[in-house]
Amino acid sequence: MVDPDGHHRGSWGSADSSPVSPRAGLPPGPRRPGMLQTIEWALRPLALMESCRERHGDVFTLRVRGRPWVLLCDPEDVRRVFSTGAQALRAGAGEANPLLGPLLGPRSLILLDEPDHMTHRKIMLPAFNGERMREYGEIMDEAARREIADWPIGEPFALWPRMQAIGLEVVMRAVFGSSEGGHLRQLRVHLGRLTDWLNDSRRLALLSMLGSRRLTRDAGFREVIEPVEAALLAEVRRRRSSDGPHGQEGILAMLERAGEEHGSRLSEAQLRDELITLLSDGPTATSLTWAFERLLRDPDKLARLRREILADETDLYTDAVVKETLRLCPAVPLVMRELVEPLRLGGHLLPAGTIVAPCVYLIHRRADVYPQPASFLPERFLERRPGTYTWLPFGGGVRRCVAAGFAQLEMRRVLRAVLSEVELSAATAPGVTRARRSSVSFAPSTQGLVIATRRRSLSSTESRRARRRQTATAHAER
Repeated sequence: MVDPDGHHRGSWGSADSSPVSPRAGLPPGPRRPGMLQTIEWALRPLALMESCRERHGDVFTLRVRGRPWVLLCDPEDVRRVFSTGAQALRAGAGEANPLLGPLLGPRSLILLDEPDHMTHRKIMLPAFNGERMREYGEIMDEAARREIADWPIGEPFALWPRMQAIGLEVVMRAVFGSSEGGHLRQLRVHLGRLTDWLNDSRRLALLSMLGSRRLTRDAGFREVIEPVEAALLAEVRRRRSSDGPHGQEGILAMLERAGEEHGSRLSEAQLRDELITLLSDGPTATSLTWAFERLLRDPDKLARLRREILADETDLYTDAVVKETLRLCPAVPLVMRELVEPLRLGGHLLPAGTIVAPCVYLIHRRADVYPQPASFLPERFLERRPGTYTWLPFGGGVRRCVAAGFAQLEMRRVLRAVLSEVELSAATAPGVTRARRSSVSFAPSTQGLVIATRRRSLSSTESRRARRRQTATAHAER
């Protein structure tokens, strides 16, 4: 068994204490040629991982795009990877997702190795702490309500693009302090075109087979990424050339100041990569779409969440819904690292150069950690806290996503805004919704088709309760 922190109890044993000598070399895996495995990974990665886990156990090897990947499904192996010194691992830039390197750039915090990673992490962290989070919550509330006001009433529409619109407005205002002005409006248009290009499922399948080199040579990609880069750098230069205020201070201004405090101003290339990383906030929109998709399948859970939102209560169930959504539908199925030196994992002594991948998707579906693992049960997170090595939607260790709190706050605030303003119902018959590739995650194949109706006006008592609750939540999130 495993405790909430992911540490082993009982029959699992420990990768560190087993008396059995580790076997040198790679764990077993499918015997099919690497090309066929690459095609399977491109077309049906989740099913491929599930079948390999069923046949080969908690550690197995896939061969994708000419390289072996060792997937890890045992929390003890995950602990070992995340607690191994950062100097012994590299980020494995873009191995699982060939979009990451060309899109985010080599100076993105996600892809940096030590010691540069920790230096830049210290620069980024203040933007996601303390008072800033309260300000972000207010931005999220306003952006969500403005978007909801334009939703069609009484006719089907896709929720996923609407969640993307909210997410883009939120991150634009968080990064720049505003989303107004000609430069930023044009940047928003360019980012929308880039998102649309990246979310083409057939293109993504091809890139998954051919890798990042194919993307860097793609004229279509250059056509959508270059205007984004040009608009970002134009905004950076405009702000650097002016000493005047540019509205409410955003993350960009904090990065500029923090860079100087750490010894030097960030270069334009560094800012380009960090800003595109921040502005590529698709996973949160996708997670919100999954949350509504799961809630609309279960009227009792939806009703319980709405009662909490409209009543003068805590956010406990809302937070549990967020955590369960991120467990069942994690944005990224793998966390990849490249070994700089040999490491013992899963009873194997893996050589330097091996790509090791804690498998978030499969760990989140362990029946011995999460009973009824395929079911949407937010109540499980009312009874126990997430485990350090068994709940990994934001990765783990020193490389855990710095914006994890931001993403969860956005999910809570948007859920609250939507369910306060409208009633939603599914526009399609109940059934299993398949996951399809999006830019860096897996979105519902239906894009979350829903029908919205306006809620009745709140009674004066309900309005007072809602206002008291919003004030209490704002103080709690400071």
